[in-house]
Amino acid sequence: MLTEVKTNKELKADPVFGQLSFDDHEQVVFCSDKDTGLKAIIGIHNTTLGPALGGTRMWTYQNEWEALNDVLRLSRGMTYKSAITGLNLGGGKAVIIGDAKTQKTPELMKKFGEYVHSLNGRYITAEDVGMETSDMDLVREVTPYVTGISEEKGGAGNPSPVTAYGVFMGMKAAAKYKYGTDLLEGKQVFVQGIGHVGEALVENLVEEGAIVTIADINQERLEAVRSKYGVTIYEGNDIYTEKMDIYAPCALGATINDDTINKLQAKVIAGAANNQLANEVKHGQLLQEKGIVYAPDFLINAGGIINVYAELESYNKAEIMRKTENIYNTTLEILNHADVNNMTSNQAALALAQKRIDTRKLENNS
Repeated sequence: MLTEVKTNKELKADPVFGQLSFDDHEQVVFCSDKDTGLKAIIGIHNTTLGPALGGTRMWTYQNEWEALNDVLRLSRGMTYKSAITGLNLGGGKAVIIGDAKTQKTPELMKKFGEYVHSLNGRYITAEDVGMETSDMDLVREVTPYVTGISEEKGGAGNPSPVTAYGVFMGMKAAAKYKYGTDLLEGKQVFVQGIGHVGEALVENLVEEGAIVTIADINQERLEAVRSKYGVTIYEGNDIYTEKMDIYAPCALGATINDDTINKLQAKVIAGAANNQLANEVKHGQLLQEKGIVYAPDFLINAGGIINVYAELESYNKAEIMRKTENIYNTTLEILNHADVNNMTSNQAALALAQKRIDTRKLENNS
């Protein structure tokens, strides 16, 4: 019997369940509206611990396959982010295909909110790349299933500073593990991606006395941040070859890959970007072999979801900051657990998160 060999094009006949990033997601919703131009995908990965909460990202994806892959990876990451942070939430995410600067309109956001509302609370949205607090306020006009709304409307406000603070605490813990001290004064830190979170992280680092170099595709943002904080703009051609103590990826994911990992000079990786490892197993192992400490992204960038979770649980700013500061302790716990059990930090973090999910599933079934 001849074995049939399928081309990549033929393999795409299974557009969702056949995706490499599909990980037993509970629900994937495709949203389209001709009048507003909305094209969006909502991914619900797991709701064992509670409703799926995760931000909406608006991005100019090269194609719909790329958008689908992104929402599948991001929603899975949210499941583990909530689990490891101890929140009673599941994992979900949404992407809107388009240019946030030119194609986002109030009508489009409200129409997207209607799709969120149609899920009856299984998915709760929030702010992500390409979104502002004001956009969440628009979504709130058509559905209660949204967080990250403005403080004037009873929300917790912009989550970016809290996200950045969690990354900062995770970075300090990773530095403590690698260098024996969590003081970042004098450390060479490269921050790649100067969006809302990246800039807030730069502020934390400068206040501590770190030597900060910034990189971004937006030259105007770079100039503004340099002027505001007195940091250095990276002018080279390959950031991964530069001498640095800490690499902080704060833009899009997969920057730790086959091409970059062998060039990287940093001894610590701690940033805000989601899905930093292009291949969790392979690249996590390579980092371990090179002696590079990796602070798992879905752990240290959880400050944002802690911030918006406050809107659901009605706790105050002080409690938000206390929970976010605890990322320091969890990061050290994960790094030490990985060391003792001869596993990568990413594997250790995933195992801890999965244990909590499995325990809840047993409780629900008993």
